[in-house]
Amino acid sequence: MERSLRLGRLATFAYFVLNGFLMGMWIVHIPDIEHRAGISHAVLGWLLLLLGAGAFAGMQLVGPLTDRFGARAVVPLSAALCSAGVVLPGWAANAWTLGAALLVLGLGNGCLDVSMNAHAIQVERGYQRPVMSAFHAAFSIGGVLAALAGARMLSWGWSPVANLGTVALLGLAIAVVAAPALLGSGGTDVPETPETPDGAAAAKGRRRTRSPRRIWGLATLALMVMLCEGVANDWSTLHLRNVLGAPAATAALAYGAFSTAMTIGRLLTDRVAARFGSVAVLRYGASAAALGLTAASLSSSIPLTLLGWTLFGAGLSGCVPQLFSAAGHADPDAAGTNVSRVAGLGYVGMLAGPAIIGPLTQVMPLHLTFFLPVAFCAVAAATAGILRPRNAAPTPLEAGGGTTDSGKGPAHAAPR
Repeated sequence: MERSLRLGRLATFAYFVLNGFLMGMWIVHIPDIEHRAGISHAVLGWLLLLLGAGAFAGMQLVGPLTDRFGARAVVPLSAALCSAGVVLPGWAANAWTLGAALLVLGLGNGCLDVSMNAHAIQVERGYQRPVMSAFHAAFSIGGVLAALAGARMLSWGWSPVANLGTVALLGLAIAVVAAPALLGSGGTDVPETPETPDGAAAAKGRRRTRSPRRIWGLATLALMVMLCEGVANDWSTLHLRNVLGAPAATAALAYGAFSTAMTIGRLLTDRVAARFGSVAVLRYGASAAALGLTAASLSSSIPLTLLGWTLFGAGLSGCVPQLFSAAGHADPDAAGTNVSRVAGLGYVGMLAGPAIIGPLTQVMPLHLTFFLPVAFCAVAAATAGILRPRNAAPTPLEAGGGTTDSGKGPAHAAPR
């Protein structure tokens, strides 16, 4: 494997960890920032919508820019914007300035999210095997590091401005240092199968007519799957606390079990995808997630409920990376744009999950509202075949038979 490709992969890991770390540090400092700005929880909830709006706008903006100028140019700038943006909430003195700060931070986060995923697609194409899930695991690891570092910095009594300012400088340094290792446009791409000029033009025309419909299908699945993640992030702890009456410390284990299973699952998913294919990862992963959340919803036992949330996280862990990967490989010339569509709609799902569950609790118990994400998992499992390109035959496992080593062959021929 070329040294440049290995360095490009390491640089991609660095940006994913950085993104998770920056957003994690913002989350850790929310209570202090809320107090400094003098706002209520309700006002903060509305202001967080600006964070989401900024992220969505950044995703849609940076996708075409990445296709035009290349991830090597866009990723470091996006990382610098996200790093600089993270300090702004620490300076906010009221709701108006905090809202503006969150809009900028969301914009940087959205730009970095799409551009680094577009570069990850390029790395995966060079390796000719699945590597996407490990990058998403690195994002989760960045969040864990933020929790640890943030707790330590808060224990020193530093102000949010000092803490987040230090984090911003660190982020800017990483953005600059890792930039030279990023891959140039097309530098390590696997050559496409030679075609006649007429055949190549026809294939390009087919991609232009077929890709959008398929991409929006992938984006819809991303919305459903990431909505499920959002439900776990915001309601898993409350489920144990309010429905099962678990102590606060025990209830916190629900989200801990889910997030730990997600991280470990993503570290392992690439090998599973290489062995059995991306369709199998989505189909059986979503099925396992549906089974886990059903068990958690119906159980009156705290240990069994924790096991259900663990299975839910393990099942979901590999789903989103497969959707992002398929979008990026659908058309190498429009990888950034396609990833921005899938990531953008998925992010809407992440935000919509908590918002949908809340009103539903007015008409039914909390644990019964979880059957909405269960249904979405079932839909994802049933439609997993969308990950398979039209000219690719199903693997024996996908067809219900034995196993196969689908890791052989180029990644662009069978997006993982």
